[in-house]
Amino acid sequence: MEDPNGVGPGAGSPPGNGSSSGGGGGSKGKQASPKGREMFKNQRRESEGSVDCPNLEFEYGDADEHGAELSELYSYTENPEFTVNRHCFEEDFRTQVQGRGWLELEEASQKAYIMRLLDRLEVVNREQRLKVARAILYLAQGTFGECDTEADVLHWSRYNSFLLYQMGTFTAFLELLRMETDNTQACSSALRKPAISLADSTELRVLLSVMYLMVENIRLEWDTDPSGWRAVRETFQTELSFPVHSEEPFVLLLFSMITKFCSGLAPHFPMKKVLLLLWKVVLFTLGGFETLQALKIQKRAEFSLPPLAEDSIQVVRSMRAASPPSYTLDLGESQMAPQSSKQRGRRGRKLLTKQDSLDIYNERDLFKNEEPPPEEEEEAGEGENTLDGELDLLERGPLVPPRPSQTPTTERVTFPKGLPWAPKVRQKDIEHFLEISRNKFIGFTLGQDTDTLVGLPRPIHESVKTLKQHKYISISDIQIKNEEELEKCPMSLGEEKVQQTPCEILYQAMLYNLPQYMIALLKILLAAAPTSKAKTDSINILADVLPEEMPITVLQSMKLGIDVNRHKEIIVKSISTVLLLLLKHFKLNHIYQFEYVSQHLVFANCIPLILKFFNQNILSYITAKNSISVLDYPSCTIHDLPDLTAESLEAGDNNQFCWRNLFSCINLLRLLNKLTKWKHSRTMMLVVFKSAPILKRALKVKQAMLQLYVLKLLKIQTKYLGRQWRKSNMKTMSAIYQKVRHRMNDDWAYGNDIDARPWDFQAEECTLRANIEAFNSRRYDRPQDSEFAPVDNCLLSVLGQKLELPEDFYYSYELWLEREVFSQPICWEELLQSH
Repeated sequence: MEDPNGVGPGAGSPPGNGSSSGGGGGSKGKQASPKGREMFKNQRRESEGSVDCPNLEFEYGDADEHGAELSELYSYTENPEFTVNRHCFEEDFRTQVQGRGWLELEEASQKAYIMRLLDRLEVVNREQRLKVARAILYLAQGTFGECDTEADVLHWSRYNSFLLYQMGTFTAFLELLRMETDNTQACSSALRKPAISLADSTELRVLLSVMYLMVENIRLEWDTDPSGWRAVRETFQTELSFPVHSEEPFVLLLFSMITKFCSGLAPHFPMKKVLLLLWKVVLFTLGGFETLQALKIQKRAEFSLPPLAEDSIQVVRSMRAASPPSYTLDLGESQMAPQSSKQRGRRGRKLLTKQDSLDIYNERDLFKNEEPPPEEEEEAGEGENTLDGELDLLERGPLVPPRPSQTPTTERVTFPKGLPWAPKVRQKDIEHFLEISRNKFIGFTLGQDTDTLVGLPRPIHESVKTLKQHKYISISDIQIKNEEELEKCPMSLGEEKVQQTPCEILYQAMLYNLPQYMIALLKILLAAAPTSKAKTDSINILADVLPEEMPITVLQSMKLGIDVNRHKEIIVKSISTVLLLLLKHFKLNHIYQFEYVSQHLVFANCIPLILKFFNQNILSYITAKNSISVLDYPSCTIHDLPDLTAESLEAGDNNQFCWRNLFSCINLLRLLNKLTKWKHSRTMMLVVFKSAPILKRALKVKQAMLQLYVLKLLKIQTKYLGRQWRKSNMKTMSAIYQKVRHRMNDDWAYGNDIDARPWDFQAEECTLRANIEAFNSRRYDRPQDSEFAPVDNCLLSVLGQKLELPEDFYYSYELWLEREVFSQPICWEELLQSH
C-alpha cells in the first residue's frame, strides 16, 4: 500500500526496493502485461507529441514588444467598443473645434481641449461622464481614425499619453476609480445576476484602460523621445512610488480590488486589466530585471562586498539549449520487464559503462536515449491526484513533508570543463569542511574559526585556500548578520536608519494584509491555469471577456474559445511576473521581507500549484496559437476586418511559439526556484509531490533559460530521489553538471551531504518564521513610548512640558481643584516617612 503521505517507493527509494523479498513473485503482480505496456507507451507518445521541438529564438526581458503589450489589454469581445470610443470623441470634438482634426491642432489647442474634457468628467450624470471618459480613452488609443499605419497609431498613443498626464488626467481617473470600486450599488447588482458579462464592468474597463495605456506608454524610454519627456517620466514614477498627502500607494488600491474580487463581494471587476495594470505599475516603480542587476551591484558596493563574477542575464542569454529527452522503447522495455537480481546488476553495469562515453559532453546529444524509470510513468498519473488534493487554499496549515525513505549512496562522476558559471562557496561550507577535517585528523573542532589550520595535512591547506578563493558573501548574509546584532544589542547600536525607497514604502503598505494579497493572487492563478478543473466554488475570471449574448454559430464559438484561452494566458503571465518582481525586489531590499512573502506563498500551496501548472504538455502550451492577428490592436483599428473562417481560426498565426506562454513558464520556474532554494523542507515538498517526471517533461522545450531553471529544480532534489533514479537519468545529471552553477562541497549528486539528512523540517520553518516576526516587530511595530525610550529626570523640564487638555477641563478646573486637592487631607508625616 502506498504511503498515505504521498512518499512511496517511487519518491525516495530505487526501483525494485519497494517490493517484498520474495524474489520475482513479490513484484510480478505489479508488472503490466507486454500488451498493456505497449498501449501505455503509445498513449504517452501521443500525449507528449512526436514532433521534435526546434530551437526557440526567444529573448527574455521585462515585457514583450510595445504593440503586443498594448494589444493584450483588450479582449476580442471588446473590439466593437473601439468604434464607440471614436464616435464619442468625434461627436464632442466637432462641437469644440471646427474643420480640423486632432493631429492638425497645435499643442496648446490640444491641451485646452483636454482641460475641457476633464472639467466635464466631474458631472453628476453617469452616462455623460462615461462618454467623456471614452473620448479620453480614444485619445490614449492613438486617435486611430486619423492614422494610416499601425506605427502611427502607436506613436500618437504615446504622444497623447504624455499630454494627458501633463494635464492631470491620471489623478482625475484615479479619483473616479476609487469611486467606482466603492460603488456598492454596482456590486450588489452584479451579485444578484446569474451570469456576469462584459456590460457589467464598462465604466471600470474604460478607466483601467486609460490608466494602463498611460503607464505603459510613459514607462518606456526610446531614443527618439523629446527631451522633455524624461522629466515627465520621472515625475510620474515618483507620483506612483511615493504616496502624496498620506494616501496609500496606488499598488495597494489595485491589491484591494483583487482581494475584494476574490472574496466574492465584487464579481464584476475586470481582473485581467487590474492585474496587467498592477504588473506595469510594479515594473515602472520598482524597476525591471536589468534595474535589479544594477541595484544589486550598487548595494554590494555599499556593503563593501567584492563585485559580481559575471552578469547572470548575459550568461543565460549566451547559453545554448540542449536536446530534449527522447522517450525510446529499448531502455524502457528492458527496465519494465521483470528481472532477477543478477539481470538488474548487469543492467546497472551497462548503464555505468555508457557513462564513460559522456566525457565529451556533447550538447546536441545531451538527452539522447534517456528513459525515465518506471516509477516516473506511474507517478505522472498519481501526481495530478496528489496535487489536486493540496490546492484547497486557506484550508490547510503549513505543509511539512515527511522523512524520505532512505539516504542515497555515493557514485563517482567527473566534472565537465568549460562551465558557464563561476563556482561559489558559502562561509558555512568552509566551516563544515574544516569541522570534518579537524575531527578526522586532530580530534576536536574550533567552531567558526576558518584561519587556524595547525595540525592539518598540506592537501587540506590547499583545499581551504581554493574554497576561500571562490567564497561568495551575499547581501542576504550581511543583512541577517546585521539583524542578529540589532536583536542582541538594541541599546548600544541604537535605532536603525531605514532608507525610504519605493520598495520599502511598498512593503510597509502591504505588510498587514500581505497574506490576503498573496492568497488572492494564487486563487486567480489557480482559476486561470489550463490544468485546473472547473469547480462550482471557483471564482469566475471571465467577467470581462464573456459577451452579453452568447455565440450561436460555430465560428462565433471558436472565436470566443480562442478569446477565453488568450484571456487566461494573459492572467497567468501578469500574476507570475508580479510575484517574481516582488520577490526579487524584496530580497534585495531585505532578506526577511523576501522570506515573509515566500513563507505565505508556501503556506498558501504555491509549490503544488506551480507543479500542477506544469503537469501538462508544456510544449503544446508554449506553441499554442490562441490569438487572431487581424483582431489584435492596433491592426483592427486600421485595416478592414477580413472574413473569418473556421480554417483561418484553426491555423492561427505563423509564430514559432507564443511569447507570453514561454515567458510565463520561465517566470513560474524562477518563482519555484526562489521558494525552494536552500530550504530543505520545501525541497522535500518537490519530492513528495513527485515533481521530477513533471519537470523532466518540460525539458522537451528547447529554450536555454527554461531548461536552466528546470535543471536547477532537479539538482536540488537529486540527493533525495535515490541512486537508481540517478543511474537511470545520467544524461539529465550530465546536463545539470554542464549548465547549472557548481557549489564546491555540494554533494548533490551523491546524497551524502549533511543537509540532505531528514532533520525536523517543521522546526526549520518555525525558526525562520520567528526570525521574520522579530524583524517585522522590531522595525514596523515599535511603539513610540517603548521601554528603551529616554527618560527625562529633570523636575523643571517635566513640569514645564505643555500638555494638551480637553476643552471641558477648563470649565470645571476650579471644581476639580477643590475636590481633588483642597478637600483631600494630606498626612505630611506619613508622606515623609514613605520617602
